[in-house]
Amino acid sequence: MLAPSSEIISSLGQAVRDAARQAGAIALPFYRSGAQTAARLWYKDKSSPVTEADIALDTFLKEHLSGLLPEAAWLSEETADNPERLDQRCVWIVDPIDGTRAFSTGHPDWSISIALVLEGRPVLGVIYAPIHDHLYEAVLGGGAWCNGRRLKVSEAERLDRARVAGPKPLMDRFARSAGAIQPLPKVPSLALRLARVADGSIDVGLVSSNAHDWDIAAADLILHEAGALLTDFGGQAPIYNRPQPRHNEMVAVASRLHPRAIGAMRT
Repeated sequence: MLAPSSEIISSLGQAVRDAARQAGAIALPFYRSGAQTAARLWYKDKSSPVTEADIALDTFLKEHLSGLLPEAAWLSEETADNPERLDQRCVWIVDPIDGTRAFSTGHPDWSISIALVLEGRPVLGVIYAPIHDHLYEAVLGGGAWCNGRRLKVSEAERLDRARVAGPKPLMDRFARSAGAIQPLPKVPSLALRLARVADGSIDVGLVSSNAHDWDIAAADLILHEAGALLTDFGGQAPIYNRPQPRHNEMVAVASRLHPRAIGAMRT
């Protein structure tokens, strides 16, 4: 299969933005601010919530995005994995609702995450947070944007006093080496947490182990285009569309602070 050209990838941007916003419109009738969702809810793997909204968005996005680029494979949190994706150079990687627990309990920090991955790395990414009406997007080489505003990472030059968001055990570990940080509340949607590193409102985003491709692929590109890096604590960038789409602990931070940040996590 021939890989789509950079011109074709760039031309998809408007259609993917529209799809993310349409997906948000499908989800919103089920959302109840500060209260239990109106959607039917059940659990997979005993503890991971799923709602009928997740399934409705997944169905819509699979049909819509596959129509935009039929040669691309599909990987989503809510679709049974098809190993045939491993034979494809190009794959859509989607989380229809990233932060389902937040969505189902009325917390505003959930999002829709869409990435197009080519040979293991994202080339297009969109993250839409419907409650905030923030649409983050990037195409490889084209910068990162939110609602038409170009994104740039924080200008912080030091790790001490850095605004850090992530799981508390990782923040405590970071602080033991970095010094007195400013711990922020954990953002339930991992995609949105990383997007806020890209927009400069979070200096350091920490990611626990077992994040999946669909949690991070779109955010990875948005971070890169905003001047940040997302890597494991050994400094390795994630590779996507592997047989097991899971990742180790990671950190997202401005490129200039990256060596110090991963050094802090290894100490």
